[in-house]
Amino acid sequence: MTSLQVVEVKTKKELKEFIKLPFKLYKDDPYWVAPLIGDQLAFFNSAKNPYYKHSQVQLFLIRKSGETVGRISAHTNKMHNQFHQDKKGFFGFFDLINDQEVAHLLLETATDWLQKQACDSIAGPYNFSTNDECGLLVQGFERSPFVMMTHNHSYYEKLLVNEGFTKVKDLYAWLLESNEMPEFLRKIGEGILAKEPSFSVRSLDKKNLKKEVETVFTIYQKAWAQNWGFVPMMREEFDALVQSLLPIVVPELVFIAEVNGEPAGFSVALPDYNEILKRMHGKVLPFGLFKALYYKNKIHSLRVITMGVVNEYQNRGIDGLFYYYTWKIGLQLGFNIGEFSWVLEDNDKMNKIAKHLGASIHKTYRLYDRVI
Repeated sequence: MTSLQVVEVKTKKELKEFIKLPFKLYKDDPYWVAPLIGDQLAFFNSAKNPYYKHSQVQLFLIRKSGETVGRISAHTNKMHNQFHQDKKGFFGFFDLINDQEVAHLLLETATDWLQKQACDSIAGPYNFSTNDECGLLVQGFERSPFVMMTHNHSYYEKLLVNEGFTKVKDLYAWLLESNEMPEFLRKIGEGILAKEPSFSVRSLDKKNLKKEVETVFTIYQKAWAQNWGFVPMMREEFDALVQSLLPIVVPELVFIAEVNGEPAGFSVALPDYNEILKRMHGKVLPFGLFKALYYKNKIHSLRVITMGVVNEYQNRGIDGLFYYYTWKIGLQLGFNIGEFSWVLEDNDKMNKIAKHLGASIHKTYRLYDRVI
């Protein structure tokens, strides 16, 4: 009988083993993008990641005959459960060999730990929440993921389903490639600006970053609360996310909409820095930094990572202005490939817009749950 051992990650050595397992599992996958090991170490550092201030996290490894063959995180999310008034537990960082026995032990170990935290269901994969990377890739394995999106082997889906996990929601990634703005979008953008003189859209002002972050956080709290899967962020979490994105943000592609000078919405498009990460193999040194600087200006792909409008100004065309300005400025800066992600499968309005713009779904991510 094969010997399987559960390891509760406690030491720095075990944490590095947890972080480096995907490097072995995906070494022959040309589409996998290695995360920076230093960033991962900081993410799992309870003194650096504000998530640990409100929720509990436990990482697990599975060893088979002494070799590490699987990993998983089990974590609570106090912010989620307070907001939604439920007792969900979560799993993430789910990676393993193609072995049902290993999958069973990983998921049962996470489930047992969450049951001890008084959770009544387990949902995932979330790394750690909808504010982070989430979803299991179930369609679109033939292309690398865009920045801050996940990637996994195709066999993961079967392993999860065989353990009694059922689909909760699909998340779509829409892909678009174009060297010019559609005429109808130009007319929409210019028409809204002419019709609504109180509307204005501007790019991020990095010289007044503290004030800008306040504005964006205020909009975030108002605009996202009604969204499916919304998880409130502590201010510290929001600030940490901003700090992590600042090195890769192009200010011209972060848009803030105002109505009569009052914040009404914001939109963020990020250059697809996965194009650079693929060349760095998880390390900044000795040559990664030079590669990053060299390839920085060679990125031609964008990911529209988030877009939202506060309730009182929805359905008045502000989202159309965001598409208009993202396309217009993006082309001026040399970007001609864009991914809109992720979009909920039942967000009919956003899916209809993406299709009308000429985009197509090139990846589908799935979220699952199971009663404990």
